[in-house]
Amino acid sequence: MKVQVVIDNISKSSLLKEWGLCVYIEYGDKRYLLDSGSSAKFADNAGALGIDLSAVDYAVLSHTHYDHANGMKKFFSLNSNAPFYLREGSGENCFHHHLWIVNVYIGIKRGWLKKFSRRIRYASGVCQLEKGVYLLGHTTPGLEEKGRRAHLWIRENGRRSELRERGISRFHPDDFRHEQSLVFETEKGLVIFNSCSHGGADTIIKETAAAFPGQKIYGMIGGFHLFCLSDDEVRSFARRVRDTGIEYVVTGHCTGQRAYEILHEELGDKVIQMFSGLELDL
Repeated sequence: MKVQVVIDNISKSSLLKEWGLCVYIEYGDKRYLLDSGSSAKFADNAGALGIDLSAVDYAVLSHTHYDHANGMKKFFSLNSNAPFYLREGSGENCFHHHLWIVNVYIGIKRGWLKKFSRRIRYASGVCQLEKGVYLLGHTTPGLEEKGRRAHLWIRENGRRSELRERGISRFHPDDFRHEQSLVFETEKGLVIFNSCSHGGADTIIKETAAAFPGQKIYGMIGGFHLFCLSDDEVRSFARRVRDTGIEYVVTGHCTGQRAYEILHEELGDKVIQMFSGLELDL
């Protein structure tokens, strides 16, 4: 399996960088694209890396935030065949609400789910794309508390009276039902990709273990959304990840540099820094 980070917050070369993430994966005879960054810059980097986006067989959106979805239109202009997989229940309804910044829309561009409906597929449960390749959503209850702490909210559509009758608030903490992991079987064990891991990377590792009983989980690649946590919270997280027995971690984007340094202190050389152009051979 060959992995290339197409775009990330950090670049160590002439490749572009941005607050976003896009990862290209070759597995067997198929090509996969995870996310599309927050602009069309990922396509420029792909060209510089020699990646033919028109040849991608499957595209996956890890969750419906703008910094992973905004390049979708560019991808569709370059690739006319690959289905683009979102998690069932995804909508144009993600917001950030914090202090004086009230209900700022941070979701996929409005109208795109309808505009690109011919290309979009919705995954549920453990969804198999190819032999050894799966999409997995959250199965852990109570994740809305993580949404509350991260100031991430979901806006429910419908009339207020109808929502009241259903006992649903117009805005409520995100429980990340729109988030999914891309999981590959390798000779070393399962490798999990999740671009922001809002539900918790340690939680995702445990969910994957439950979905694939008896299979070893070797590695996890993606962002861990730690940039807003205290040092003590990051250390506690690192120890929980270590306790899962995972052997290989590649992280960047929303993990944050300070948190990455703490992870490296706690987990040692099993942790690798992500950056635009990073190439991995698993």
